[in-house]
Amino acid sequence: MARRPRPERTTLPGIADIRIVADEATTELVVAVLQANFTITTPRPYSGGRSYLQLDTGNTAPDPDGATP
Repeated sequence: MARRPRPERTTLPGIADIRIVADEATTELVVAVLQANFTITTPRPYSGGRSYLQLDTGNTAPDPDGATP
């Protein structure tokens, strides 16, 4: 069976979509480390030990006026 076509994914500068596949204790440890260094969303747990979250590293988009971030 052929895969259905999917639209191209878009991303935002400075935002990372993260999937963690681990047991609950390991996921909590990884989330704690990320929270200590970045702004992150609350992880969304799914079956199979998967959790999804977003991490904001700041806006890394080029400034239209030429300034660097």
